[in-house]
Amino acid sequence: MKKLTTRLMIATAALVVVAGAASAQTLTAQIPFEFRVGNRVMAPGTYQVGLASSMSSAPLFLLRGDYSHGSAILVAQAAVDPQKAWAAEGSPKLEFACGGGSCALAEIWEGRGRNAYKFRVPKLNGNEDAKLRVIPMQRDKGE
Repeated sequence: MKKLTTRLMIATAALVVVAGAASAQTLTAQIPFEFRVGNRVMAPGTYQVGLASSMSSAPLFLLRGDYSHGSAILVAQAAVDPQKAWAAEGSPKLEFACGGGSCALAEIWEGRGRNAYKFRVPKLNGNEDAKLRVIPMQRDKGE
């Protein structure tokens, strides 16, 4: 019975996240390199990025790859002001920390004056020489 209850709670949470993602603004990014989200490795490709839920103190983002590139739910670690250059330009961005031949998603900014959100970056090989790569995102048509 405990397993059934746990599975029902997980299924309900997943439905809430999917419903939230469907109603939120979706952004598209072309990511030309392999990257990590938490402990998961994501393939290069086109990804849809959207706020899945902002009902908790830590916003949840849904990162979903086109053509079976996988998906992940990200929990924001901290809300921060967007970088000045990003705010001046106004278009949404993804930022990756890269080092030792691997990259990890570090920050999302949805654009238009909103907060940027930082994510926990797993330890990368050569992390002491980590470089930042910024990928622009496009708003889906009709939004």
